[in-house]
Formats: sequence, structure tokens, C-alpha cells
Amino acid sequence: MDFNFNLIYALVGFLIMLGVLGGIGINKPRGMSVKMWCAGYLVVAIGFDILVVIALLWHFEWLNNLLIGLAAGAATGLGLHVMHHINEEGEHEHGMMGM
Repeated sequence: MDFNFNLIYALVGFLIMLGVLGGIGINKPRGMSVKMWCAGYLVVAIGFDILVVIALLWHFEWLNNLLIGLAAGAATGLGLHVMHHINEEGEHEHGMMGM
């Protein structure tokens, strides 16, 4: 089996994204207003979009692999965020349609 850097780039991307999302707060803002927190998430998303365009236009294989890891980290961050809300919902036990 040959050593493949693709997995390394994907793992680095995953760790970067989880680090960024953890840094700004996955479930609630860390040291900033909710408005700034939302803006931070938007900046992360737009930055990701720009990197995707660059990777596709200039055929950077290493960046594509990094983006795969970033996407995985973002999906994991979203999953953690949703799980937090599911746990909160269980504490309040609403009826059908959240009412």
C-alpha cells in the first residue's frame, strides 16, 4: 500500500473546520454577540465557497482533498449543533409541530 497524502489533506481539513467552528462556538457564541456569531458562520461558508471555485478552476487536487475534509468537519459541526437542540427539546417536551 502506497502512502497517500489525500487522506492527510482531508484529515487536516476536518480538524481545521472543527477547530474554527469550536472556536466561534458550535452551539452558542464564544465571547461575541449572536449577530457576530452568525456573521462568523457566514464568513466561513463564503470562504469555503471561494476555495471550491479556486480548486475547480485551477484543478488543485490537494485543495479538493482539503475541501472534502472541510466539508466533513462542517457536517460534523452541524450534527453536533443539531444534537444540542434535540437534547434541549427533550428537556421541554413539546407536542406535535413544536407546540
